Amino acid sequence: MHLNILDTYNKELPPDDNSENTRRQVFEAGYSYVRPLIPSNPVLIHLSKQLAKDIGLEVKDLTSKEFLEIFSGTTVYPNTKPYAMAYAGHQFGNWAGQLGDGRAINLFEANHNNNQWAFQLKGAGKTPYSRQGDGLAVLRSSIREYLCSEAMYHLGVPTTRALSLMLSGDDVLRDMLYDGNSAYEKGAIVCRVAPTFIRFGNFELFASRQDFKNLKKLTDYTIRHFFPHLGNPCKAVYVELFREVTLRTLDMIIHWQRVGFVHGVMNTDNMSILGLTIDYGPYGWLEGFDFGWTPNTTDRQNKRYRFGNQPNIGLWNLLQLANALYPLVEEEEPFESILKSYQTDFERKSLEMMCSKLGLQTIKESDLKLITLLEDCLLAEETDMTIFFRLLSNYKMGEPMNGISIIKDAFYNLDQLNDDAIGHWNNWFLEYDKRLQLESLTKIDRKKVMNLVNPKYVLRNYMAQLAIDNADKGDYGLIHELFDLLKHPYDEQSSKEKWFAKRPEWARHKVGCSMLSCSS
Repeated sequence: MHLNILDTYNKELPPDDNSENTRRQVFEAGYSYVRPLIPSNPVLIHLSKQLAKDIGLEVKDLTSKEFLEIFSGTTVYPNTKPYAMAYAGHQFGNWAGQLGDGRAINLFEANHNNNQWAFQLKGAGKTPYSRQGDGLAVLRSSIREYLCSEAMYHLGVPTTRALSLMLSGDDVLRDMLYDGNSAYEKGAIVCRVAPTFIRFGNFELFASRQDFKNLKKLTDYTIRHFFPHLGNPCKAVYVELFREVTLRTLDMIIHWQRVGFVHGVMNTDNMSILGLTIDYGPYGWLEGFDFGWTPNTTDRQNKRYRFGNQPNIGLWNLLQLANALYPLVEEEEPFESILKSYQTDFERKSLEMMCSKLGLQTIKESDLKLITLLEDCLLAEETDMTIFFRLLSNYKMGEPMNGISIIKDAFYNLDQLNDDAIGHWNNWFLEYDKRLQLESLTKIDRKKVMNLVNPKYVLRNYMAQLAIDNADKGDYGLIHELFDLLKHPYDEQSSKEKWFAKRPEWARHKVGCSMLSCSS
């Protein structure tokens, strides 16, 4: 197995001068060297063949002993030095201080076709940043991360990727719901891949300690390797870096809202500097359309990270990044201007996104009212978001009274729709029909463009849980099936129609299918 190793992060940024793998505060360093814990009996469950090809691996590499050993942490790739990143962050709105890679170990960076890839093992053992944790991961959370990373990629959502999913052969003790009922579960390791895993929190760490020398080193490094088009680092370029990170972050969140994805734990240490979805923990897709839904048990009371609040949290997190970068610029106005633009840009891009979901190619002044009326209808009755928008593409112009029959399979309680609800839906379809009259697309073309933005298949929590339940029994067939399904989320896939269905009633309150903890 040959990779074109081109390490930069641990060559150009300052290392921790303490080589002991003990929990501690780490100062004036971007990372600490640490070797993965050797698993007792690693077994490859699944890998992303397309990603493997994209990063320069050959088919024969994927079944080799070397692949198994390197991406399980059993051996270290020649002439590389694994490390854990140091960063800080705000968690649930509160400053948490130093955090860092507590259960992630960066193996190396490799270059293929002029694309830089960083490889990281999640669940490969403790690091100096593990705090009270053991640095390990369990099979259920690893399956969720592995499937979701690739599902999001194929949905067109900016995301980190997942190369491989392995059993470690070791049992891991976890208190799944933080209720005092710990139990041993199967350990697992996921190899995550991204151009870089730098987060907002990396900048926050240096800024919070007034370590401006290393803050500048980190920022210059980030510009040099990931935003070179901005030019040579200087105050004006630092501002432009923030502007581009803001735009990328907003783009990512608009995509989340488009597909009904809820991250669940949008702490600043979980925000990628590249605008990638990172750290899949208690995530979920909307079942019933609900701006107030969060999948995170820790967030159940305050619902800080609820679906409808994700754009606001993106702005709040960007403000924290602006505060971290401020010492390099020493002017408030440029940052304030960019943050103000975020709000107007969100309103514009959100409107454009919702219009695209409705099959509207142009933007009219009345569209916001049409969307608001639709949201009122969706919120009034428990209506599956994914199914509703997918079925809406079947609507035939000129037949508003048939609208409900087109979308009826999206309702969780169709037989409980009262006359008022039916009236509201009929009124909305009347307005929708009038609006479609102003468009030039044929029904066939409208259906085609709507189906490119409204997925038919998403990774519902109950689907992931079914795969987890089977995997716990040693049956990995459903992981393979779901992985293949989610590679083509916008296609009809008639043989897989069973997955185009509302959440079953048994999953409404089942652990792992509704609310999830941060250990999920």
